[in-house]
Parts: sequence; structure tokens; C-alpha cells
Amino acid sequence: MDWGMKNRISKIINPKDGHTVMLAVDHGYFMGPTTGLENIKTMTDPLIKYADTLMLTRGALRNYIDPETKIPIVLRVSGGTSILNENNLLHEGIIVDIEDAIRLNVSGVAFSILVGQSFERDTILGLTKYIDECERYGIPVLAVTAVGKGLGKDAKYLSLASRMAAELGAHIVKTYYCKDFEKVVETCPVPIVIAGGKKIPEQEALQMAYDALQAGAIGVDMGRNVFQSSDPVGMIKAVNAIVHSKYKPKEAFDVFKSNKK
Repeated sequence: MDWGMKNRISKIINPKDGHTVMLAVDHGYFMGPTTGLENIKTMTDPLIKYADTLMLTRGALRNYIDPETKIPIVLRVSGGTSILNENNLLHEGIIVDIEDAIRLNVSGVAFSILVGQSFERDTILGLTKYIDECERYGIPVLAVTAVGKGLGKDAKYLSLASRMAAELGAHIVKTYYCKDFEKVVETCPVPIVIAGGKKIPEQEALQMAYDALQAGAIGVDMGRNVFQSSDPVGMIKAVNAIVHSKYKPKEAFDVFKSNKK
């Protein structure tokens, strides 16, 4: 791994503790104007200081984020379907050229694969092609893993997808938290962050973040559980406290409640 790659990874994963709080606001690439992200700038401006990196699309980056912002960027580079295309959701391909990612000075890129569907080959080959491009320029790739309908959040299938992504060259893997999550972590040779997923009560989301770290995850990549919270700033402060300050869920929930007051 060359200096540039190591340097960019150190911007995504805090080298002081090896953990990361990623703020995901890339939902518009397939969900459109998601609740809470009608105006990304208004939402993210007060949150950025509590995150290690911001994950979003190139259009959102150019239109909503101040170029003088210091936060590292993980750029969404796969897409191609919308929430209206239920049968082929996440049948994604390349939507951003590597040269545009370089122009945007990103610290990393995110590419989704879906394992367990008839079109899995397309997404997997798309990932490997982008990894080849990124290796030329020292840019780390975050593989966002999902599994087909009916397979659920099962350690067997999530470990399959995560291990495949790592063996194909991904530098970091994002996957869902599940029962026996330590088995997913133990069988994946690269760092794992968990996806926040759909909005759940704040206390449950904090418990999930804590449990994931205890099982070996290096951090979280949360979106809706932050920006759809009743107090987004309080929520990301609480998540940060778990990830970087080793707070327990109850202590972190107290951070959330105290901020709201």
C-alpha cells in the first residue's frame, strides 16, 4: 500500500483510535429528496464537526458543501436505479469517472454490490473495475454490501458479501449489523463499518452502534438515524461518544437527551 493510499485512509479512519464516524447523506442518488435531506447544506453544516468523513454524491458535494470545508469526502460512485425499480434495486454500475473523483479531491469512494440476486455479477464486476482504477491513483474503495431479498440480515450471507468484497480488493467494507456479527468481522480481512439502515428509535440505534464496536467493527456509517432524528446534532454527538470516547449506550443516550434540553 503506497503513501497516498495510507494517507487517504488515515483521513477516513481516525489514526488515534482506529475508529470512524461516517455521516452518510448520499440517499438522494436513488431515493430523491429524502426526508431530512431536502436541503443537504442546512442539515450537514451543524453535523460535520462531529463526523470523521462525509459520504455523498458529486452533485450534492458541488451544490451543497462549501469547498473550504475540511471534512474528508467519501464519494458515491455507483448507482443507476431508483426506489421505483423494486425488482432491480441496487443493480448498480459506475456513475462517476475516476478523473472526476480526483478533481473533487476525495479521500475515498463508495461502490455498492448486491450478492444473492441474478444480477450480482454486474455489480461485483463493476466494483472490481473501479478498484483497478482507484489503485492507479491511491484512492481507497469502500464496498457497500447488501444481499438479495429473502436472505435477511444473516451473518452467513453478510459475511459472504463482506469477504467477497475484501478479496476483490476493497479497502473498507460497509455492511449491516446482525446477530453473531463478530463472525462477519472475524472472516473479513479489512476494516468493517456498519450501516445505520432505516430510522429506528435513538436508543436502539446507539445500542446497535455500541454492540457493533464490541463485536469488532471500527465504526458506523449512519445517515437516516442521524438526520431523521428529533435532534440530529444530539444524535451524532452521542454516536461520536460511543465510537471515539467508549461511552456505553446509556451514557450516550444521556448525551443525546442533554443536547436536546
